[in-house]
Amino acid sequence: MRLTAFAWAALALSAPAAAQLQPGEKEAEITAIPGVIAAGAAWQRAWSGPMTADGMAVSAEGTLLFAQEQSNAIWELWPDGRSFVAVPYVLGAGAAAVDAAGHLYAVERGCSDPGLGQLDCSRRPAVVQLTPERRVVTDRFADGSTLGRLNDLVADGRGGAYFTQGALYHTTAEGAVTKLMDAQAFTNGVALSPDGGTLYVTDMREVIAFDVAADGSVANRRSFATLSRDTAGFGGDGMAVDAEGRLYVTGDAGIYVFAADGAELGIIPVPRRAITLAFAGPDRRTLHVGAMGAVTPSGEAWATPEGVRNVAMTIYRVRLEAGER
Repeated sequence: MRLTAFAWAALALSAPAAAQLQPGEKEAEITAIPGVIAAGAAWQRAWSGPMTADGMAVSAEGTLLFAQEQSNAIWELWPDGRSFVAVPYVLGAGAAAVDAAGHLYAVERGCSDPGLGQLDCSRRPAVVQLTPERRVVTDRFADGSTLGRLNDLVADGRGGAYFTQGALYHTTAEGAVTKLMDAQAFTNGVALSPDGGTLYVTDMREVIAFDVAADGSVANRRSFATLSRDTAGFGGDGMAVDAEGRLYVTGDAGIYVFAADGAELGIIPVPRRAITLAFAGPDRRTLHVGAMGAVTPSGEAWATPEGVRNVAMTIYRVRLEAGER
């Protein structure tokens, strides 16, 4: 089964992106958001596969990075559609993050899941640094207990990271973990403003913001924005911030775009339910989103077999007027 899955992924990459809707996709007519995206901009399919493309980040060179839990790896997607395992042996890779120095971090969910119903949780979940050298940043809370099934992270620029797992936490470079926030529902995406002075985290339909001090501590918790059209369902997931401080949040309705003061500027619809996003390309102006669902080489909607934990996903991309930097 794994050979078929990887063969399909390679086949999907070789095919040109088509305008015709595939099974599981919906119309995603984009209206203008001034300074962000032009009316009529269109999503292109950049990648699809029978395994996840989650926890997106961008390399120092501008290539897209994404975590794939089932293959235990961080993948790299190039603008021409080629994809490679950038970093192998990241056990249960759930999310990736890159700091200003270009160092790569990830969360290891601690379970090897090849998608064959053979989940093996033989190692502790951990926040890890992958480059320029590998090290475990932390694999336990202050009381020694396991971190649980980690969700997302963002590097703090000091060798540590902010991460989510039900609540919001921070780990220093030395591995000291502090809980920063309990959630009303559950935390998911986490992001920092371009100057590192504001931290954002989703709590289902609400986005919470904090001021960040020079030592990485946070204060002034406040409600930053609400996902206005996500009245039911999963709520906010992945987040990214552009060079002007606008915040982009994936939700059931699409990608919400908020001004730096929290005002909703608009929603960018996506053909499938988007869960993660990042600005990539040399100029960081190509928005990539990872969305739930894909099709098989024969054009049918991918259906996860009974007892298999694989989650098929599609990566879409679109050019923006705005960019990360």
